[in-house]
Amino acid sequence: MSKEKAIIVFTVLIDVLGFGIVIPILPYYVTEFGASPSTVTLLFASFALCSFLSAPLLGALSDRWGRRPVLILSIISTAIGWFVFAGARSVPVLFLGRIIDGAAAGNFVIAQSYIVDISRDEKERTANLGLISAVFGVGFLLGPVIGGVLSTVSHAFPFWMAGLLASVNAMIALAMLPESHRVREEARPLSFNPIGPLARAARDERLRSVYVTWLFFALAFVTGQSVFALFAMDVFGFSAFQTGMAFTVVGVVVVLNQTILLKRFWMKRFGDVQLVTLMLAILAIALLLISTEIEVLFYCALIGLGTGQAVLRVVITSQVAGSSDPAEKGEKIGILSALMSSAMVTAPIVAGYLFEIDHAIPYFLATGFLVVALTLVLRRREGPLIPAENVPVP
Repeated sequence: MSKEKAIIVFTVLIDVLGFGIVIPILPYYVTEFGASPSTVTLLFASFALCSFLSAPLLGALSDRWGRRPVLILSIISTAIGWFVFAGARSVPVLFLGRIIDGAAAGNFVIAQSYIVDISRDEKERTANLGLISAVFGVGFLLGPVIGGVLSTVSHAFPFWMAGLLASVNAMIALAMLPESHRVREEARPLSFNPIGPLARAARDERLRSVYVTWLFFALAFVTGQSVFALFAMDVFGFSAFQTGMAFTVVGVVVVLNQTILLKRFWMKRFGDVQLVTLMLAILAIALLLISTEIEVLFYCALIGLGTGQAVLRVVITSQVAGSSDPAEKGEKIGILSALMSSAMVTAPIVAGYLFEIDHAIPYFLATGFLVVALTLVLRRREGPLIPAENVPVP
C-alpha cells in the first residue's frame, strides 16, 4: 500500500472511529444537561445543517485548490468541535461544538475524492472505494466498543478522546500527505450556494434516479439512527456501554458484508436492480422489527441494518464516482454527502418530536421512506442502476 493511500485510510478510520465513539454515547451525555429527546436530535440537526451548507463547497474547493489543504482544515475543525463539545457546561455550548464540527465536515468526502485521484484505472478506483468503505465499517465496528469502554470513566470522556484522535490525524496529514489533485479548472466559477450543486444534480438525467434513491435511504437511515440510542435507553434500559455494543454488532455486519459477502454472495446471486431492491427491503423489515419493541427482534434487526446500508453505500458511491468527469468528482461525491446532510437536518427534528409521542413512530416513518424508494426503483424502466461488475469490492 502506498504512503498516500495509507494516510487516507488512516484518516477515514480516525474520522469514523470518532463518529462511532460518540454517537452511541451522545444522548446519555446530553441528557445530563436536562435535555429532552427533541433537544438531543436537534444537536444532530445543527451539525447536519452546517455540514449541508459546507459539504458541496468543500468538495468544489478541493477540486479547485487541491485535496490536501481542504482535508487538513476539515480535520482540524472536527478536533476543535469535539473539544468544545466535551468541555461544555451548558446546552448552548453543546450546540456550538456541533456547529464548529459541521462547518467543515468534509473529511470523508474529500478522502473519497483523494482515493479516486490516485487510482490508476477503473478497476483500481472501484477497489479503492471498496477499501474505504471497508475501513468505514471497521471504524464503525471499533468505535462503539471504545466509546462504551470510555463511557465507564465518564460520559464526557469519549468526546475528549474523539478530539484527540482528530488532532493526531491532522498532524499526520500535515506532515506526510502530498497533494493528489492535478486536473483543476481554475477558471470555473466557484459557487458558495449549497443549493447549486443539488440543483445541478436534479438536472443530471444520468444520475438523478441514483440521487433520489440515496435521498430516501438517507431519510430512513437518519430517522432511525437519530433516536436509536434513546430508544435502547428508554425501551430496553440499555446503558451507554450496552448501546455501544449494539452499534458494534451493526459494524461487524457491515464489515462482513463489504469484505466477504458483497463479492462472494450478493454480486454472484443478484443483478444490480435486484440488489438495490433487496437491500431497501431488508432495511425496511429491520426498522419494522425495531418498532415492535421486542428485544429479540431488536437484535435480529441489527443484522438487517448492517447488511442494507453496507451494500447500498458501496453501490451508489461507485455509480456517482464512475459517472463523473475527473474535474468534478469531488463535487459529485460531495452531493451524496449534501443529500445525506439535508436528511440529517430535517429527519432528526421530526424523529425527536415523534419519539416523545411514541417510541415506535419514528421507525414507522423510516419504513415509509424506504417504501417510497422501493417503489421508485421498481417503477424505473431504464437500465440497471449500476453494472454489477463496477461495484467496488475490497
